[in-house]
Amino acid sequence: MPQPPPARPPLSAATQVAAVIGTPVRHSLSPTLLNAAFAAEALDWVYAAFEVPDGRGADAIEAMRVLGLGGLSVTMPHKGAAHDAVDARTDVAAALGAVNCVFRDGDRLVGDNTDGPGFVDALVRDEGVAISGRRCVLLGAGGAGRAVARALGVAGAAEVVVVNRSPGPAARAAALAGSGGRVGGPGDVRAADLVVNATPLGMGGGGRAPALPLDPALLGPDQVVVDLVYHPAETALLRAARSRGATGVNGLGMLVHQAAHAFTRWTGRAAPIGAMAAAVATELAGRAPSDGDS
Repeated sequence: MPQPPPARPPLSAATQVAAVIGTPVRHSLSPTLLNAAFAAEALDWVYAAFEVPDGRGADAIEAMRVLGLGGLSVTMPHKGAAHDAVDARTDVAAALGAVNCVFRDGDRLVGDNTDGPGFVDALVRDEGVAISGRRCVLLGAGGAGRAVARALGVAGAAEVVVVNRSPGPAARAAALAGSGGRVGGPGDVRAADLVVNATPLGMGGGGRAPALPLDPALLGPDQVVVDLVYHPAETALLRAARSRGATGVNGLGMLVHQAAHAFTRWTGRAAPIGAMAAAVATELAGRAPSDGDS
């Protein structure tokens, strides 16, 4: 029989607190992920979700300093404000202009962005998909898209083609990928080794038929198609990709690994990936796709 998750130490005045800030944030999966990690490592930490109104992100960063919080995750709409409010930033956070994780370095609060490293770890470690030398097409140039574009470039992708309705954001995302980045169109999908959907298209919910971010006829065998949407586990895009012989990967691994990087930043320990993945899979099994995952 499956073993129950380990019990965390009792809460006390010595318990270290970490949290996620955002709005809306009550459906965030971060507490499930991080509390599972703390319990698996028998750490006297607890993780909560704080609803912080738009425009108060900098105040929340200051509260981390004043209250002695051990770590902070940052989601929309506060990633830019967190970037501006911390004392220092990692190279990736500075390049993206966005912070999703704040950790302590002595008396300083340091902002990081773990989305891109989480994406790479999910592909390379979990799926065995090599990125170096691959021709990649990225659909979408929002916050997640920019993080993925940079991560693909850093990981050695031969080409990162950004396809987006607005050319300005597409150009900015492509620039983050380095010399291999460029703006392209839907037709570039046909020649790609790796296709990444960083748009919300495909989430569905509310009884609506989900729209596809590309024409499935452009897909074929030997391609890997990643949809950063993770609930439902099989989106319309992944279903279409698999029907064309491509390998489909959803965004759950990225969600787990970006949280794992935060755990390591805060605690100095390797994250218990298995315990985190099992906890979030159990949580998602009880949710409807329209529950507002974050």
